[in-house]
Amino acid sequence: MPFAVVPFLLLTIPILEIAVFILVGREIGLWPTLGFVLLTAVAGSVMLRWQGLATVNRLRADLAAQQIPARALGDGALLIVAGLLLLTPGFVTDAIGFSLFLPPVRNALYQFLASRVNVAHFGHFEASSQPSSGAAPSPGNRDSRKGDVVDLDESEFSSKPKDPNSPWTG
Repeated sequence: MPFAVVPFLLLTIPILEIAVFILVGREIGLWPTLGFVLLTAVAGSVMLRWQGLATVNRLRADLAAQQIPARALGDGALLIVAGLLLLTPGFVTDAIGFSLFLPPVRNALYQFLASRVNVAHFGHFEASSQPSSGAAPSPGNRDSRKGDVVDLDESEFSSKPKDPNSPWTG
């Protein structure tokens, strides 16, 4: 989304919300309108908790299976946006927020965003059937991971003396 669209949305969404509030308030009255806004906020927070917990469980399952949890993280991000939209008073933001709770809408949005994202890949992710001990491998027993990791001891590198005229010396 170009950055020029953001100020436009920040201006038009509140104006649209005010217009919808006026129209709904004229049809059903002030108190039912305010009650409906509060009801959507409560319903949204309940739905966010329910679907958020399901997303966290998927994230844990992916990590336990040593898979990259990209989809669970994407769903989590979209659910956060949905929650923020539902906490914002208004019918338009509520409609957008509730639509993000629908899996087909999230799938379509996820596919749209995934097709436009470039991922920089440094090394690779290997699933291993061996649980990691958490200990660093010894020099005689290198682990089987591949990648561009260089592990140096202090005796294997040197640093330049500090320049007293450098603004970075502190």
